[in-house]
Amino acid sequence: QVQMVESGGGLAQTGGSLRLSCAASGRSFSNYGMGWFRQAPGKEREFVAYINRSGGSTYYADSVRGRFTISRDNAKNTVYLQMNSLKPEDTAVYYCGANSRRVLITQAAQYEYWGQGTQVTVSS
Repeated sequence: QVQMVESGGGLAQTGGSLRLSCAASGRSFSNYGMGWFRQAPGKEREFVAYINRSGGSTYYADSVRGRFTISRDNAKNTVYLQMNSLKPEDTAVYYCGANSRRVLITQAAQYEYWGQGTQVTVSS
């Protein structure tokens, strides 16, 4: 079992920045690939970014590539999402997910554990 708690969400202006954190507890954090997803009202949960177990490999959705950066600190059991150049269309609840597979996974249904989410609102 892995428990995760997201933080760092809030209100930002267009072009601004926010840094999300996802703190994990329970089984060994470094055994899990981590992903960030987001869900806007009335829409499905969509993939944002992925980082592998060691932190040496990352992958991004086209919509955020070049603006967002995912990273992790296994000593602190935490994964981060640095969000720059924010746009109104980035407004959503952001979730971190954990999966025990050793491959890139972008489908939400294949993640085993989730945090409760943190709201990000970008004003125009």
